[in-house]
Amino acid sequence: MAALWVLVYFSILIWSGIHPKDGLTWLLEVLPAMIAFVLLAATRRRFPFTSLAYFLILIHCLILMVGGHYTYAEVPLFDSLGDYFGWQRNNYDKLGHLAQGFVPAIVAREILLRNAVIASGKWVFFIVICICLAISALYELIEWGIALASGKAAEAFLGTQGYVWDTQSDMAYALIGAIIALVLLDRMHDRQIKNISEN
Repeated sequence: MAALWVLVYFSILIWSGIHPKDGLTWLLEVLPAMIAFVLLAATRRRFPFTSLAYFLILIHCLILMVGGHYTYAEVPLFDSLGDYFGWQRNNYDKLGHLAQGFVPAIVAREILLRNAVIASGKWVFFIVICICLAISALYELIEWGIALASGKAAEAFLGTQGYVWDTQSDMAYALIGAIIALVLLDRMHDRQIKNISEN
């Protein structure tokens, strides 16, 4: 399973790096996926995550890589969907921000529960939501800083597409993603955590 994960990861990473729309934007968008790979490889033996967490992390990495290749404002599939649904903008970045809440929610939940930072219950839900919102806000601050430093590449990296409330809606999508993940996946996640603890 690990070999398949690595194969998919590097296949899409290599594809995304071949003639991307903008080299700097590609690097900025794909860098979090590269950092995630290094962290997962470094912690694989002492803290292996559940298969659910690894799967979701891979999906999030793929979203980043596709967005890096085309830029978030120009992913062709979402241009087509925009034409079909009558969207005024390419909404691929909203998928990315939904994942930015959905995936960290499961990762944060697993770290908190397996390290016994907090017992299972409603407080886990609240704290995980807070962590996801903090990650989302931090990412928006990083985007802002990079945009100020990069000048003309700012629009491609931010993907605002002229939407004045883009930052706030990005964080709202992360919040929605986190809530959906915790509501839909908590029981499956609990079973996988239990299996890891018993092994």
